[in-house]
Amino acid sequence: MTVKSQTQGAARSAGKSVAKEGEEILLASDMIRLGARLQVLQAETSLSYDRLSRLYREIKGCSPPKGMLPFSVDWFMTWLPNIHSSVFYGIYRYLDTYTPAKKTRALIEAYRLYLEQSSVGRAANADDEPVLSFTRAWMLIRFFESGMVQLSNCTRCTGGFIAHAHDPQHDFVCAICRPPPRAGKTRSRTARAV
Repeated sequence: MTVKSQTQGAARSAGKSVAKEGEEILLASDMIRLGARLQVLQAETSLSYDRLSRLYREIKGCSPPKGMLPFSVDWFMTWLPNIHSSVFYGIYRYLDTYTPAKKTRALIEAYRLYLEQSSVGRAANADDEPVLSFTRAWMLIRFFESGMVQLSNCTRCTGGFIAHAHDPQHDFVCAICRPPPRAGKTRSRTARAV
């Protein structure tokens, strides 16, 4: 190895902190285990696409899924996703405000707590997917940051629930206090069949 190539290698490695890269790999690993898509990993870390793709294959044992991220505010407004998303966002907001966990780390911890709480109410079938995926939870936080959604307080139970930004709040009633007529019918029918 020549002196010139040694100098170039040292200059390249001086720009990157090994500790910082290690932290980002751990962060990406946690997100992959929770179900993050590659686009989320790219947005939250400075690791290269190839590195993230290899890490994804190593952890999940398969290639990362292709396709666009879900980008619809309306998904969060339907009754069951609204309840789950509101619970998740309440946990996230608390962690981000009152604990040392901030931003991405708060997202990861909040999603873990959400999974723990949502699994209590799910049927005994362990294969059940959570209502709110990690990627949708990440998108929800982006929607709040961009001002596309807001928390509105229910006039009956006073709980904070996700609503479209700039919707009138004076007569807001949440999905728990006013569920749709057929809410829960499919799940109860599936539970009886099992």
